[in-house]
Amino acid sequence: MESEKFIFCLEAVPDIDIPNTTEVVKILEDIALKQNITSIYKTCDSIEGLEQSLNDLLYEDHNFKDYEIIYLVMPGESNNILLNDYYYSIEEIAEIFEGKMNGKVIHFANKKSLDLTDEESQYFLDVTGARAISGYRSNLNEISSIGTIDRVFFSMYQENEDLKEVVEMMFQKHYNLCKGLDFRLYY
Repeated sequence: MESEKFIFCLEAVPDIDIPNTTEVVKILEDIALKQNITSIYKTCDSIEGLEQSLNDLLYEDHNFKDYEIIYLVMPGESNNILLNDYYYSIEEIAEIFEGKMNGKVIHFANKKSLDLTDEESQYFLDVTGARAISGYRSNLNEISSIGTIDRVFFSMYQENEDLKEVVEMMFQKHYNLCKGLDFRLYY
């Protein structure tokens, strides 16, 4: 029997000192109840907060090896995330994660567009050690990946470690949603 794959979710919020139950928290709770997928949820409002949350996970959580999906829910523009009114490029994110993501899948919600060239994706994977990076080219406000296709992705990956097969099944079962959001997987 294969081990369970946990999700570490890091969501960008305007101010971490203002308590707020976001859509992401509710969906992760629902995933835990209905799909039995365990997750840890943290928020950050700065690049330092992102780094600190990641370091806490790496060095304080003895179950880090079980967290195969690093789920980043962060606004931004194409291949950039927005934290505290500043844009950070995918290369800068790779450098923050340098050597820390061995075997992990870094998955971006569609709050930002992910459309990497072969060179950009290979750089990210090489620097971070990640197994794959995924997300959506389209960041349509009308359709949120958080409560829809992300949930499907997590569930299918829980059952099958072959990412290519997972993506093929996603497109077979949820073609319109995958195509509409333009799901991307780089490995």
